[in-house]
Formats: sequence, structure tokens, C-alpha cells
Amino acid sequence: MIKGKHILCLIDDDNIHQFIIKKIVNKLSPNQELLVFSNGEEGINFMKSRIGKIEKLPDLILLDINMPVMDGWEFLEEFVTITPDIKKEIIIYILSSSDNPTDKEKAKKFDLISGYIIKPINENQLESLLESV
Repeated sequence: MIKGKHILCLIDDDNIHQFIIKKIVNKLSPNQELLVFSNGEEGINFMKSRIGKIEKLPDLILLDINMPVMDGWEFLEEFVTITPDIKKEIIIYILSSSDNPTDKEKAKKFDLISGYIIKPINENQLESLLESV
């Protein structure tokens, strides 16, 4: 059971993966707040709408790379531009089905990415991430 309440944000277009994350989070910490967005544009618009409201911003973002409308890389590029206005440290992990070394290398170019996790994430991995927040 995870202690403390944090805001977790999942940006992923895969409905099955969204369902799995919701189930695991609910099991580990039933009163954990989980925000779910199906593409990067929804996620970045949410972040922009919460600038100045630190308590409404996520503590942890799990970000897929390949999504319609705005992919994970485009989200990160936009997120970097608003980071100075956010005034809160937000931990970001790439959560992708891509095991492509090129994607992993690209992820290293973003200082704000804390790690790269291959889907599907398991309960132990998610518990570790939530405990580190």
C-alpha cells in the first residue's frame, strides 16, 4: 500500500494499458488521483490550464511515445517550453512498447526524463515509481 497522496498522470492512447494502470493504482493506493489522457495534446493542454495551481499538477507522468494527434516526443518538446512556468518538479517516465535503441537514445536527450520503461508496466515497477514520488 502506497503512503501519501500524489497525482499520477498517464498519457497513453492504449485503452487496455489505461485499464491495467487504473487497476494497479487502485489496488496499490485506492485514493491516489489518476489523470488519464489519450494523446499528448490533451496532456499538454491540461498542464497549461493548471500553471499557477501547483497542487493540481501531477507529481508523476507516465508518457507513451506513439500516439495520434500529438505523440510523446511532441508533448516533451512543448512541456520543456512551459517548465519554467510550472514551478513544480514533475517526474516523467517514458512508458512505451518500443524497445528501439533509437527511442531510448532520444529519451536520454531530455533531461527531464527519469527513465524508460517497456510496456506493460508491472505492479512492482509502478509501486516503485509511486513510492519514489
